[in-house]
Amino acid sequence: MNVKKQFMKYVSLNILGMIGLSCYILADSYFISKAQGANGLTALNLVLPLYNLIFAIGAMIGVGSAIRYSVGKSKGDADSERYVWNAIVWNGIIGVIFILIGLFLAEPLLRMLGADDEIVKVGVPYTRIFMMFAPMFMWNLTANAYVRNDNAPHIAMIATLSSSLFNIVFDYVLMFPLGLGMRGAALATALSPVIGIAICMTHLLSKKSSVKVKVCMISVKKLVMSCQVGVSAFVAEISSGVITLVFNYIILTLTGNVGVAAYGVVANVALVVVAVFNGIAQGSQPLISSSYGKGDEKDVKILRNMSLITGFVCAIILYTFLYVCTDNVVAIFNGENDIMLAKYAHEGVRIYFIGIFFSGLNIIGSSFFSAVERVRGAFIVSMLRGFVLIILSAFIMSALLKMTGIWMAYAVAEAITCVIMFAFMREKKKN
Repeated sequence: MNVKKQFMKYVSLNILGMIGLSCYILADSYFISKAQGANGLTALNLVLPLYNLIFAIGAMIGVGSAIRYSVGKSKGDADSERYVWNAIVWNGIIGVIFILIGLFLAEPLLRMLGADDEIVKVGVPYTRIFMMFAPMFMWNLTANAYVRNDNAPHIAMIATLSSSLFNIVFDYVLMFPLGLGMRGAALATALSPVIGIAICMTHLLSKKSSVKVKVCMISVKKLVMSCQVGVSAFVAEISSGVITLVFNYIILTLTGNVGVAAYGVVANVALVVVAVFNGIAQGSQPLISSSYGKGDEKDVKILRNMSLITGFVCAIILYTFLYVCTDNVVAIFNGENDIMLAKYAHEGVRIYFIGIFFSGLNIIGSSFFSAVERVRGAFIVSMLRGFVLIILSAFIMSALLKMTGIWMAYAVAEAITCVIMFAFMREKKKN
């Protein structure tokens, strides 16, 4: 199979898988908005940064170690097999820390994130339950990364879609027929990665798998090396959490809970939109890493260009859909037909998502830098778009234009980052 056909196969399967992964957050939002109204949606939006943080760390270690393993394997480095076990153990250790936080610090954590007494009452049960399963989320991301890199993107896609379908079905069953409310939503989400892991293991334990696990002493050095090239995956996951955290804080001071609920609509739609670009980035990454490890610069360049073009075309399609169908999209999450929520969310969708023309290219570009071990470029681009510029932009733009400025901040930050990303793209490799 030539590189272009491989690209189409890997990317299409990964886009489907990533959209499926984001869909169970949408399912949570939809069912919670029906069962708990604006308070439930606000509570979910306030805890989303915790969820993003768990996913981000799991993705950074899992995807990063898979890249090191894939490149090392292409170069014939037997030591690369140690990355697999190292990722499993470190994800478990960090996952236990999240469990302890969920058990003992859920309420103060929610209050720190801006929840009042009413929101704490709704959000604490949800937070405690999903954080109890943090290691499962992280192991699922690691297993999926290795399966995808092991020439089995269809298995990775099936695993992701199956876990998402399980979550959606059991969201409804546990929340409504069984009447568990927010606890039911959390339990459905928490159990879904178990399904993903089980399906990934059907490949990893089969004769078709070339992934070898070498049980060894865990290594901080290998963890750091994994994180260096996994930073783009980290920021791809955490950036939405950081944006949500900062925006929630500012919006609470401007409009209160209704504004946060409106941003919840935008944030949840953004999960699906960003999933498309993550799908392109993660789909092309194994192919780019493999070609890079073999020293095939021509294929690396072809794959990079195809990824960027695909991302921009997808941005055009997605923004056109969101602009035309703004009111329909908002109505899905506005179960109480709140007029102010609808007003804020309508403006938010149309302005905020201008940023996807730049964010898609940034996500794909930073993933490319990781895939070819250009650590400096991956780190700087990822930090700018995920932390530095988005935070500065949010505070400056909201001070100038209030809620309209909040919606514009995302596009401003991503546009500046995009210019810098292409400047790095023109450079030769510098670590």
